[in-house]
Amino acid sequence: MKTKAVRLYGKDDLRLEEFELPAIREDEILAHIISDSICMSSHKAAEQGAAHKRVPDDVAQNPIIIGHEFCGEIIEVGSKWAGQFKAGDRFSIQPALNYKGSLAAPGYSYKYIGGDATYIVIPNEVMETGSLLAYKGEAFFHGSLAEPMSCIVGGFHANYHTKNGSYVHNMGIVPGGNMAILAGVGPMGLGAIDYALHCDRRPGLLVVTDIDDARLARAEQLFSVEKAAKDGIKLVFLNTSKGDAVKALMDLTGGKGYDDVFVFAPVKPVVEQGDSILGRDGCLNFFAGPIRTDFKAEFNFYNVHYSSTHIVGTSGGNTDDMREALKLMETGRINPAAMITHVGGLNAVIDTTLNLPNIKGGKKLIYTNIDLPLTAIADFAEKGKTDPLFAELDKIVKANNNLWCTEAEKYLLSHI
Repeated sequence: MKTKAVRLYGKDDLRLEEFELPAIREDEILAHIISDSICMSSHKAAEQGAAHKRVPDDVAQNPIIIGHEFCGEIIEVGSKWAGQFKAGDRFSIQPALNYKGSLAAPGYSYKYIGGDATYIVIPNEVMETGSLLAYKGEAFFHGSLAEPMSCIVGGFHANYHTKNGSYVHNMGIVPGGNMAILAGVGPMGLGAIDYALHCDRRPGLLVVTDIDDARLARAEQLFSVEKAAKDGIKLVFLNTSKGDAVKALMDLTGGKGYDDVFVFAPVKPVVEQGDSILGRDGCLNFFAGPIRTDFKAEFNFYNVHYSSTHIVGTSGGNTDDMREALKLMETGRINPAAMITHVGGLNAVIDTTLNLPNIKGGKKLIYTNIDLPLTAIADFAEKGKTDPLFAELDKIVKANNNLWCTEAEKYLLSHI
């Protein structure tokens, strides 16, 4: 079967190509990709080429398919897996396979599996590690966002706390405690707000910061302070560019400080601000991955010694985290659509991936079986003046709080 895919050959060398997939073996699965969301990690892989830890050294001779946040349908199942999977099943994949200690992952390391493709061959190790996950939701884009949401879930689970006189680490955020999400209104921050408000283990106070009033206002529109209060959570949005930010943050806790602080930007002053507002046994989660290998920030070690403050970091979620994210989406408890600001087709992948840091907004969602320029949801109205497709999409998203939605996905895929 022929597939069309974006393949990486080396540093900044991405090519959209059509080629023949090999026939599947008895331990493989043939699948049809519908959607993939583009991650900054793909930009980093394209920027580094073979120097990237997950990209093979011989990528120039054996190019890999990029993209690891994908969702689709199974087409054909090899005999080994026929008892667990069948044609027509929808799926998502946890790319961090950790198979026999290898860093190899779909979207970074394989010739025939990656999200930016029309058809793929899923290798045996994906099923062996339990990383091929059933998805029962209606919208494919939710399945694509399960991977980034799993990173958030994993971050919340990685935080830990102790009790006086005990060395036992109690995993997870403090239920009913004080939480701050710093620089928290980007795409991943919005996902973290959604999860914090609707997961099983929730804070009592949730403070979300940024330095841009417009971004904060959009976040507050998406996540109602009044609705959070009805659920027992005091939700506060705070612009930390005004006045004494640390004092303002501490005042919200009555001077106690925060049990859990999440830093969503790899910026030295933000990290240090997070350290400054930790309460006793406070856990700072450095969530944002820096590009610089020498990134450093100061941390108060007096408080480490006398107040038991500490720091954790995670890079991605595990398979259980992804299962949790999928379940929360399937049951409607979270809606990560707030992450998405742009949509496009497979033809838009190369430019989008290479220039991702320069494209403002949140997640860029790709539908791999169509040609469509990368288009901001905010631009639908203007484009709709001359293009009936965008006119209708604009009407649909406006009826959905200006968010991408299942109805918009179905309309796009049936009218292009």
